[in-house]
Amino acid sequence: MSPESRKLLNIVILGVGFMFMFTAFQTSGNVAQTVISSLNSTSFHGSGYTSLAIIYSVFSASNLIAPSVIAVLGCQMSMFLSGLLYSAYIAMFIQPYTWSFYTLSVLIGIAAAVLWTAQGCCLTINSDERTIGRHSGIFWALLQFSMLFGNLYIYLAWKGEINISDTDRRTVFIALTVISLVGSVLFFLIRTPDSDSAQEDEASDSVADAEGSMSAQGCLSKAMDAFRKSLKLSITKEMLLLSILVAYTGLELTFYSGVYGTCIGSMNVFGTDAKSLIGLSGIFVGLGEVLGGGLFGLLGKNNYFGRNPVVILGVVVHFLAFYMIYLYMPSDAPIASRSGTDLSAFINPSKTLALACSFLLGLGDSCYNTQMLSILGSLYPDNSAPAFAVFKFVQSVSAAVAFFYSNYLLLHWQLLILVIFGFFGTISFFFVEWGLTQRSLYNSM
Repeated sequence: MSPESRKLLNIVILGVGFMFMFTAFQTSGNVAQTVISSLNSTSFHGSGYTSLAIIYSVFSASNLIAPSVIAVLGCQMSMFLSGLLYSAYIAMFIQPYTWSFYTLSVLIGIAAAVLWTAQGCCLTINSDERTIGRHSGIFWALLQFSMLFGNLYIYLAWKGEINISDTDRRTVFIALTVISLVGSVLFFLIRTPDSDSAQEDEASDSVADAEGSMSAQGCLSKAMDAFRKSLKLSITKEMLLLSILVAYTGLELTFYSGVYGTCIGSMNVFGTDAKSLIGLSGIFVGLGEVLGGGLFGLLGKNNYFGRNPVVILGVVVHFLAFYMIYLYMPSDAPIASRSGTDLSAFINPSKTLALACSFLLGLGDSCYNTQMLSILGSLYPDNSAPAFAVFKFVQSVSAAVAFFYSNYLLLHWQLLILVIFGFFGTISFFFVEWGLTQRSLYNSM
């Protein structure tokens, strides 16, 4: 197999592994608050929003040490061990306790930082300037298939359910735990490509070091070096500009993955279908993500116009979705009680409109994330782990803040925050992309 084909195969395996893991985790996140609402009459007392806020708070802090962990363990082992913690968090819902719920929320925050930084490193190692756009799109499309399968099961199994029974909960989360474990094991199929750059040599060294060829002192030295690189990258002009859009991706991640589904489930106007619509909404978010990732992966083979048009499409699609959500969804939907909300907005809600907004949220998210993965790989090909750690740090901080305020803010205030960050984040991305384009033109002269 040629080196190019080997790298492409690695990207596919990476995407499929993440697809399995996040089929389980994303589905868990989408239904967590709904499941917990059915548990709150028991001895269990927890909040899905609070759990997700803890996850993203710890996630943000752990990104500071994630490059050091990867420098010692290597990308492959880092992703596998992180996957085990994801599986433990999902398995907790089989028989939930308040203490285990919040303890595993902390642990999965650490695992997420290591997992996503290792993913960015693996993506960059297996790509170059010519293929980074295509590989980012392929990975993102495969990852977002995770939005389809689990949510399809939720929709079919919970159709017409008002409260989720213990039997239904256990059946779903046992299956999701097994699926997550399969994804973790798949990471062992990834093979380090033939080294043709200093960056890839460093990655190969990391794998060898993880097998025991490096002393404890060498591990510490390498870990500290990775930490220093992360701090230096975080204050560069390009990273500071990109941080505005990265923060927006964290805010809208919270909205489509945690808030929007809960809002739909709380609307009494949808009747007995409200809970099953949560799963169907997740499916349509996934369809938008897969379409966007696949399309931009194909465009990445020969994208003459660069990344800016894709980001413009993302902001237009998202703002259209926010406007329609504002028109049809009651303002108290995110913070409605267990009995739901009977309030109305400006227009009559419909299932079709709700699912159309879900699709647009997914499509817009794929626009932003594929281009962020692409531009980071282009800007920092020799420092991919620190760069992706900073990216995930900013994203997770904003996501944690959003999960906290989601417990208290009415819908229209949440949408306003999204619009402000989306607008200014898009403008800042343009400046970075134009600077990178000018640099590439200068180097080619």
